[in-house]
Amino acid sequence: MEQAARAAHIHDFIMSTPRGYATMVGERGLKLSGGEKQRVAIARTLLKDPPVLIFDEATSALDSANERAIQAEIRSAARGKTTLVIAHRLSTVVDAHEILVMEAGRIIERGTHFALLAAHGRYARMWALQQSADNQDT
Repeated sequence: MEQAARAAHIHDFIMSTPRGYATMVGERGLKLSGGEKQRVAIARTLLKDPPVLIFDEATSALDSANERAIQAEIRSAARGKTTLVIAHRLSTVVDAHEILVMEAGRIIERGTHFALLAAHGRYARMWALQQSADNQDT
């Protein structure tokens, strides 16, 4: 359990609570922030080690540093498994074997990150917008 919590970057928070891993956080984690809830959910998934992983905006409530660290853990946990990642932040899916770009419930593009960039379509435009927004934030 501790290894999964460390991988999800929630161990230090857990240890800062009055009873550590025995701390009650309320029904549905009401006493946790959005990022803490996400990290607990990721730790629980890593602990369960299922053959199929589904991450739906798994890092959306995290700051950039925690997002990068947890993405590395997710990549590690996904090795040898079927993994579906749903994300608006394209940096989350760069390493995917196949990316599906959807609009109004329909697939409008599919391919690897580099193939989609080379196609100069919707994905490439979204990537450029996100990169320019990220550069303005730093």
